[in-house]
Amino acid sequence: MFDIAPTELLLCAIVALVVIGPKDLPRAMRVVGQWVGRARGVARHFRSGIDTMIREAEIEEMEKRWAAENERIMREHPPESMVPVERYPDGRPELPAPLPPDPPIDVAAAPPSDLPPSDPPSSDPAPPDPPAAAPAAGEPVAPRPLP
Repeated sequence: MFDIAPTELLLCAIVALVVIGPKDLPRAMRVVGQWVGRARGVARHFRSGIDTMIREAEIEEMEKRWAAENERIMREHPPESMVPVERYPDGRPELPAPLPPDPPIDVAAAPPSDLPPSDPPSSDPAPPDPPAAAPAAGEPVAPRPLP
């Protein structure tokens, strides 16, 4: 923004030291720093306001384009071109007729499958595992196998 060379900055520092004096120079630099901070805050606030205005203008422009595109689509495909819906006299849409039931399947006439016949489940359940004795205190517990 400002083009200040290091030599010019050094010259300003020497002049400030001579004019203000070494005793008041830290206080003067603090005041200058506060002014610079305030100026940066004002510039930041101004920039954020401009950015907000630009963003709002872009959103308005996009909304106008979307509205124009929507209008064009609605002109090309008006709602009247849609399939008419049968309605009852009171204005409710008429429901389509239900589908006919599936015909029963004759298992005896079905073609044989390529799968091997499965074993029918046995009626005898497997005998339960005998109850395990509780381990003594401090003795490790062995994992039980899954059934």
